[in-house]
Amino acid sequence: MATAPRVVGDVKDPNLAAKGKLRIEWADQWMPVLKLIRKRFIKDRPLEGLRLSACLHVTTETANLAVTLRDGGANVVVCASNPLSTQDDVAASLVRDFNIPVFAIKGENTDTYYSHIVSALDHKPQITMDDGADLVTTILSKRQDLIPGILGGTEETTTGVIRLRSMAKQGVLKFPIIAVNDADTKHLFDNRYGTGQSTIDGILRSTNLLFAGLKVVVSGYGWCGRGVAMRARGLGSDVIITEVVPTRALEAVMDGYRVMPMVEAAKIGDVFVTVTGDKAVLREEHFNLMKDGAVLCNSGHFNVEIDIPALDKMALSKRPTRDFVEEYALRDGRKIYLLGEGRLINLAAAEGHPAVVMDMSFANQALTAEYVVKNAQRLEPKVYPVPSEIDREVARLKLESMGIGIDKLTPEQEEYLSSWAEGT
Repeated sequence: MATAPRVVGDVKDPNLAAKGKLRIEWADQWMPVLKLIRKRFIKDRPLEGLRLSACLHVTTETANLAVTLRDGGANVVVCASNPLSTQDDVAASLVRDFNIPVFAIKGENTDTYYSHIVSALDHKPQITMDDGADLVTTILSKRQDLIPGILGGTEETTTGVIRLRSMAKQGVLKFPIIAVNDADTKHLFDNRYGTGQSTIDGILRSTNLLFAGLKVVVSGYGWCGRGVAMRARGLGSDVIITEVVPTRALEAVMDGYRVMPMVEAAKIGDVFVTVTGDKAVLREEHFNLMKDGAVLCNSGHFNVEIDIPALDKMALSKRPTRDFVEEYALRDGRKIYLLGEGRLINLAAAEGHPAVVMDMSFANQALTAEYVVKNAQRLEPKVYPVPSEIDREVARLKLESMGIGIDKLTPEQEEYLSSWAEGT
């Protein structure tokens, strides 16, 4: 009897695979922690026979995670977590060179994006791996038939964790999720150093602006916002922070930045970067105040932080002027420039975070997937933190790979820290 052809997914061009493979190999050499985990996974096969669907940015770093999961025994399918974040050559290589089905095309429309998510769910996953919670959201809204077979999942982003915690609070989350984003070895490094560098990279590639002397408005002073602000200041920009959380605003002040409401920042900013995880951070009232030539971009997960429908209504016309740059000509003669359709500029116009920092994030993903398998029977349908032993092990392995040693507590010090009797 003839064997049915293997479903390999939906990618833009299989002929891009050779280029993608070279880039995947380049990233691999900068991901030593994940490489160590892969070596153990090949030996122990902790995910043997399990179906895993991953809705992630399809980048070279993600490719190395997918290969690690596959080498751990998982049957992996990948789809995109954002319509503009796919690297088409990487998607092609995963299919051709690594036998991993991929459903992702850079620039896919909304219908195709969600059809790809559905295709990944047709895999009937026992483990989900999300970047923004679209996979879980689709399961809960359209594919509840899959719920009995799901052991649990992981979530990579701040936005996704917010959505999932809302689901848990409302009692609609049906299986456990590990919040990889909240691991110290994720958000302190990926969010701060990764987002900081890659966001600036995306802006520079799409605009070729000189940051020195520009007034850069960063909306949101979480770890992503801190990273963007730090890198913009390092390039000589006058950085302004807008915030809604008093403690974060105070931190920004103490870190040496100007802090003000967006209605004030809108009047003076040259470049605006949103990294809040909320919607309509930049909206009509702000567009009306902006100077001619203002540049707007977003590095939050979804394209809702900039009110694009409002900008469309205000514009007399619009046109693309460079790759990933849309010029909005307003009725009063001003022009406002939107980068990357308001989507993640670091992935829309650049390559996302460097492999060195994603090494830790994806090490957490691999190890927490293993944790879910081992502990599924005792985990309730709620959002869990990454176990501290995993977080510390990732940090230890990263230091080891960098040739850096640290001190250890002496027995006397351990006893002192665990006691209360010794005082002044």
